[in-house]
Amino acid sequence: MEKFNTVVIGAGQAGIATSEHLHAQGIEHIVLERGRIAERWRSERWDSLVANGPAWHDRFPGMEFPMDRDAFADKESVAQYFEDYAKMINAPVRTGVTVNCAEPHNTGAGFLLETSHGPIEARNIVCATGPFQKPAIPPIIPQTARVTQMHSTAYRNPDNLPEGAVLVIGGGSSGSQIAAELHAAGRDVFLSIGPHDRPPRRYRGRDNVWWLGVLGVWNMDTPAPGTEHVTIAVSGALGGQTVDFRRLAERGITLLGMSSGYENGILQVADDLKTNLDAGDKNMLSLLEAADAYVARTGIDLPEEPEAWNIPNDPNCVTNPIRALDLADRNISTVIWATGFQFDYGWLKADTFDDQHRPLQQRGVSAVPGLYFVGLPWQSRRGSSFIWGVWHDAKFIADQIAIQESYLSYQPSETNASAP
Repeated sequence: MEKFNTVVIGAGQAGIATSEHLHAQGIEHIVLERGRIAERWRSERWDSLVANGPAWHDRFPGMEFPMDRDAFADKESVAQYFEDYAKMINAPVRTGVTVNCAEPHNTGAGFLLETSHGPIEARNIVCATGPFQKPAIPPIIPQTARVTQMHSTAYRNPDNLPEGAVLVIGGGSSGSQIAAELHAAGRDVFLSIGPHDRPPRRYRGRDNVWWLGVLGVWNMDTPAPGTEHVTIAVSGALGGQTVDFRRLAERGITLLGMSSGYENGILQVADDLKTNLDAGDKNMLSLLEAADAYVARTGIDLPEEPEAWNIPNDPNCVTNPIRALDLADRNISTVIWATGFQFDYGWLKADTFDDQHRPLQQRGVSAVPGLYFVGLPWQSRRGSSFIWGVWHDAKFIADQIAIQESYLSYQPSETNASAP
């Protein structure tokens, strides 16, 4: 049986960052990955996906992307970035290894891992499987319905879908980008939108991520009440553009409120479209207001941009919203669920989860000795699940492991050892 001080599970952004910091601390470790490095970027995203932040920002401190710093890296470039980074830091990654079960050792401290390549013992485990684990599809439309259903992780491009119109459910980054791509390809598109934040892509010559940084938003340590699961509609597609649902409607996409039920081929739609759009506008305008206040306070020389405050008039699909959508009558052949993800820690047999199977932890440190998490949403701040944010959280976890190692290696002096 192989034995390691620390086993990191997952070789995406969280696992590679953790490996870098463990190496800096001199901690023996191995990184196990069931697929390839950054596998989800490679095989669970649509073909045209790009990062939602510019290359100068969405990266680790030790390496820049080999491209224009203000460009948005495509998914293959992101995956290659992490593969190159792993090589640069000489990360001990083993690909093609699935962890089937991990549990505290029944004969003492540490853990026993059952993997597809045999058992492993470890003093510490770092779960670096990230926030995008198991696709979440609300049980609204039954699988027996005469329509193709898929999660956004299974969508690749318009040509791979059956002929006909498409219903996209979810108004976050994935849903808004997929809907726009399908419409540009000539499809009739219906987009079901729930509550969301809608920040500007750029304002007064600076990207949204820059404003979130200087305004301290990235460092918020807890979400505002009721906003823990609010989606964010932001996009780096086509060079980076502000997501504006009303303008999508002007181009021909039919907007809907939240999907609330289904019966006899008809989707029931909540009467909340206008409310959701207005709340998204309010979120955007509040950021513009904070940005203007920052400019006035600091005296920084940035050009004014009054047109950014303009909100288009409500299109017909907003003023006369659809409340019942007959899928067959509208020739809808495909439903794409852009509805986010759930955690999936079924392989981890440890008493460290709440009743919704979410990890119980503080900044990634669980109550189970030697068990840690990296890459969770809001692990230490708003930026925790982003590329740059996970690097800093991984450093904290590596530091905590090193601190515990220093305690375990402590030997009392001869004077103290012999004292009565």
